[in-house]
Amino acid sequence: MAIGDLESVPDCTDLYYLDTGMYDTEAYGSVYILDADRPAVVDTGIGTNHELLFDALDEVGIGEADLAYILPTHVHLDHAGGAGFLAEAYPNATVVTHEIGVPHLVDPSRLVAGTKAAVDDQWEFYAEPRPVPEDRIEGVEGGETIDLGDRELDVVAAPGHAPHQVMFHDTGDDVLFTGDAAGIWVPSERTVRQTTPPSQFDLEQCLDDASAIVERDPDVLCFGHFGPREFDERLMAGYKRTLVEWVEAVRQKREELDDDDAVVEYFRNHTDMVDVWGERKARDEERLNVKGVLSYLDYRAKQDE
Repeated sequence: MAIGDLESVPDCTDLYYLDTGMYDTEAYGSVYILDADRPAVVDTGIGTNHELLFDALDEVGIGEADLAYILPTHVHLDHAGGAGFLAEAYPNATVVTHEIGVPHLVDPSRLVAGTKAAVDDQWEFYAEPRPVPEDRIEGVEGGETIDLGDRELDVVAAPGHAPHQVMFHDTGDDVLFTGDAAGIWVPSERTVRQTTPPSQFDLEQCLDDASAIVERDPDVLCFGHFGPREFDERLMAGYKRTLVEWVEAVRQKREELDDDDAVVEYFRNHTDMVDVWGERKARDEERLNVKGVLSYLDYRAKQDE
């Protein structure tokens, strides 16, 4: 699968996923198209390549008057950066996201400032997000149901990666759209990696989110990074171990080096994902994840005072 490719999700009804070419990297960013009676897009990509999503909707046969819902799992711009572009091009679509994130899609200025501070020179890969009109967006918090006509999506709170994150569960096909709650699925490695960016990563909440996925026991997980795969309880058990071991590795390296910049550089220089994502993206991913854990460790230290 290459950037711009659209494929059906196996064993699912009228469900497709698109490689958005996020960060100019194949098999990193995916969005999902549900060709339901009331069609929906789950996550919207980084915004830069929104034309690829428009083309994919055309290919599926969803016209500009047909799209009913735009569903960012959370408002980090790699998931919600295209929401304003979609809302502008598909005037009958309602944007639904966590209520905490609603103001940030209506006025993205603070979201943009925070993203620039977090991603540094990766900002060149982003498009300046367009605001979503206030009368076109609805907030949820978990526990709601979104009616797509021939199927329903349960809204499931998943605040570990970010407090404004939800998952969407299509109980008909038993597909769970996880956002970043289940980590990053790397198809070429057949493994799940951590995603722990600043500033609101919470280890305990992430572990609870993974447990909630196991409790739902879906047939298919649809990852924001990257693509679908069959659910396996062992996958989530492995992800929990990955998270705990990752946080402990960063904690130990901070204790050893006693310099946060040095900790970040250590992990950037020792990433094992260069052959998968390319040198720049692999090292930038590591930097973000380390900074998120360092912020979390600071938060925990303050809670323990």
